[in-house]
Amino acid sequence: MRYRLLLIDHDDTAVDSTAIVHYPAHLEALRELRPGMPLPTIEQWWTANFEPGIMEHLVHNLGMNEAELAREFEIWRSFTASRVPSFFPGFRELLAAFRARGGSVAVVSHSEQANILRDYRQPGSPSFEPDLVFGWDHDPGRRKPDPWPAREALTRLDVDAAEALVVDDLRPGVLMARAAGVAVVGAGWAHRVPPIRDWMRGNCLAYFESVEEFGAFLLG
Repeated sequence: MRYRLLLIDHDDTAVDSTAIVHYPAHLEALRELRPGMPLPTIEQWWTANFEPGIMEHLVHNLGMNEAELAREFEIWRSFTASRVPSFFPGFRELLAAFRARGGSVAVVSHSEQANILRDYRQPGSPSFEPDLVFGWDHDPGRRKPDPWPAREALTRLDVDAAEALVVDDLRPGVLMARAAGVAVVGAGWAHRVPPIRDWMRGNCLAYFESVEEFGAFLLG
């Protein structure tokens, strides 16, 4: 295989989570914290996650203070704890096939580690659990776009940067890959938002609109 290690995002790359978890959680927070404000569409929510980024959007665009940010986070955690997203069809099978050929898999995500592991441990065939999971960390130096998670995975799994591949649907994964000297491809099967799609196409080694296309690239 051309790669020995996959550094994969979780939300909207492995699992279809924005539509049933993150977007509804944000709407619930807005109803409480910004009553009367027009609610964004899911495309607008994806765009805000992409540019300027979720924290920048909450602080600078919506003007949330520390107490409001804490409440947004509390509502978000209630949704992530109670709603389990489904894997994109074929994604777990692709990871299992990659491992069967000798590959390793590390998750690098802004979701919490416990929820990522819960998702992978849901009943399903084939069963699959990543070798490493780097979830949301309160230290910004340990979460993407910082290269620390990618470099740490390379060190722990004894893989050269040239043998690793980042798979992500948004900019932070691309910036992390770039800083770590790792190739990156775009996961375009969760959304079709033109600004995101165009930027990812222009800044990734390749951009795939289906899991099947990515599988052919990875295992072909």
